[in-house]
Amino acid sequence: MKILVVCQYYFPENNVLTNICEELVKLGNDVTVLTGKPNYGYGEIIPEYKNIKYQEIHGVKVHRVNLYPRKKSRLSIIRNYLSFWTNSKKWAKNCKEKYDIVYSMSMSPVTILSAGNIYKKKHHVKHVVHCVDLWPESVIATHAVRKNSLTYKILYKWSRKLYSQVDHVIIGSPSYKDYFKDVLKLDVDTSFVALPSLVEVNNAEPHKYNKPFNILYCGNLGLIQLIDLIPETMKEINNSNIQFHVIGMGPKSNELLGLINKYSLEDKVIYHGPIVANKAASYFASADVLYVSLDGYGYVGKTIPNKLMMSLAFGKPIIGVLDGDGKDILINAGGNIIAKPNPESVAEAINKMYSLSTIERKEMGIKNREYYFSNLSIEKCGLKVNKILSDELLQK
Repeated sequence: MKILVVCQYYFPENNVLTNICEELVKLGNDVTVLTGKPNYGYGEIIPEYKNIKYQEIHGVKVHRVNLYPRKKSRLSIIRNYLSFWTNSKKWAKNCKEKYDIVYSMSMSPVTILSAGNIYKKKHHVKHVVHCVDLWPESVIATHAVRKNSLTYKILYKWSRKLYSQVDHVIIGSPSYKDYFKDVLKLDVDTSFVALPSLVEVNNAEPHKYNKPFNILYCGNLGLIQLIDLIPETMKEINNSNIQFHVIGMGPKSNELLGLINKYSLEDKVIYHGPIVANKAASYFASADVLYVSLDGYGYVGKTIPNKLMMSLAFGKPIIGVLDGDGKDILINAGGNIIAKPNPESVAEAINKMYSLSTIERKEMGIKNREYYFSNLSIEKCGLKVNKILSDELLQK
């Protein structure tokens, strides 16, 4: 197949779509990606990419359009979204290359879908969307927009229109199907394929922790990740051998630091800031327990967080504070303790993990890793996506 892939984010930005595209190439496909110039997490266009419009990365042909770099202000984020929306549409309108099918990765914002829909209409091909972020639900969950506001109503109509124009939706979590049916009122063909871990194998030097027992959270410090629960829990832990490590950044970063200071937890909770995935892998490999949390409210709260996949892939026992699809995966994997979203329950889970022997924890981790590679790995994801795209072509 000759596949056109559309997504605003691609290598060197941390996006597992890069891995999926490379898997599709390994399966014999000709893969071209339409993306932006890398800036996410950098606050600027990475200098060496400013003048790059086209390159090949591990067999994938990558076209990069200009966009406004994403910075911290809300205005810059809006300009970032709109600039990719405008320039990717222009690229799709002017593209004369013939592809068999379009495969878009629907992360924030949903406007990413516009270029794929334009190419589909112009060249009369199918458009398959891998939906891993629900719109407009995501802007409500992050409190960026109030429900029933004029902005929400505009985003709802826009999102619904964009989704309605695609031929097939690959949903990143099973519960997304209910959102399309009950909220967007769309009857779309769906298949479930969870996004795999960004990193599956760690070849870096193991990180050396200072305490005998170390818990790691690595991910977004956002409004729905229950970040304040970490210091609230650790103030209940009286064991000086236990240390909680946090890697990531987001709107809750300053609040986390404030609570660490407020409760004098400088020796109990260590905030490392943002670390790129390949380097963070060293922290995963050396941790005793991994921690995954997500507010279970709403449709977004029922999804599968990508940090859960990385936690499973590294073969460690997991303390999970989450509900819905993510909780189901942890239960099926079998190497985890599920806690309720309150300090007492999480502290109880931590103390229980600490009381287990090293062998018992290792056996839990093995269960998680085996479940991941049997069901959720990059290789499995690539095969599933390839089959869905092939099936859509056969139905042409």
